[in-house]
Amino acid sequence: MRWGLRWRLLGFGVALVAVSGSSAAAPAALRIATYNVENYLPADRMTASGFRPGYPKPEREKSALRAVIRDMAADVLVLQEMGPRVYLEELRRDLRAEGLDYPHLAWGKGADAERHLAILSLLPLQGVRMHEDLSFAYLGGRESVKRGLLEARVETVGGSITVFAVHLKSRLTEREDDPGSAVRRAAEAVAIRDRVLSLFPDPGVARFVVLGDCNDGRTSRPAAALQKRGRVEIMTLLPAADSRGESWTHAWRREESYSRVDLILVSGGLVPWVAGGSARIHDGPAVRSASDHRPVSVDLRQR
Repeated sequence: MRWGLRWRLLGFGVALVAVSGSSAAAPAALRIATYNVENYLPADRMTASGFRPGYPKPEREKSALRAVIRDMAADVLVLQEMGPRVYLEELRRDLRAEGLDYPHLAWGKGADAERHLAILSLLPLQGVRMHEDLSFAYLGGRESVKRGLLEARVETVGGSITVFAVHLKSRLTEREDDPGSAVRRAAEAVAIRDRVLSLFPDPGVARFVVLGDCNDGRTSRPAAALQKRGRVEIMTLLPAADSRGESWTHAWRREESYSRVDLILVSGGLVPWVAGGSARIHDGPAVRSASDHRPVSVDLRQR
């Protein structure tokens, strides 16, 4: 932390939101991060002893994940692919035992019954809401935003900042009429953008962050839809790189291919707060063992 020591502050179907924590003072700077923790839940896995259905995330991966989180030291940490709330509690408990205590959390249950959005925070989370009613027209029918939209607000000395956690549909699909789920992902992004814009009709002065696994890159339709509606500039996609200047955030191990799909976008009112004008991709020694994604963070400082 960097308060006395050092605040590195950053920060559908049936919907359920769980919130817990205690009070804390508002900081002058804030670090907000996003991290897809790759199936922190029982899932079908290939292990050293063969294929295992419904197998928990291996302890070796969990230990590496915690090392990455401790090294990153985000004050507000947005998570994707978190399992049931008990797994979020487990992660928080294990981090606390290793010296990083997140007293506040939010966990949202959306249409995806297995993989959820969650937030761990050093600061109190206010106005927590899971937007479960987001839907869109899709190839002759209607669908819900699969992982929903998790909203929370934190207070800084410069005022409140609203965090929107997202996880757009993956590219896995059995629909031949939408290869790679590209049409669906773009529609999810439009539904999310329109909800954010309804809450912040003047994004040029608003202070909010939209971040998470978008399963698409910076030039994709979802990324474009989030940034703009017609001529209305809504948010800015931050450039991001690691310590070596590399910009990939996801490794597809089977194909040995790399892409940047974990994005951080900020409203016009927050652009001047972005330290260095960019986000950071974390590339510590444990990253490749923890998840198929690398976390991305942004440091916000009041100007």
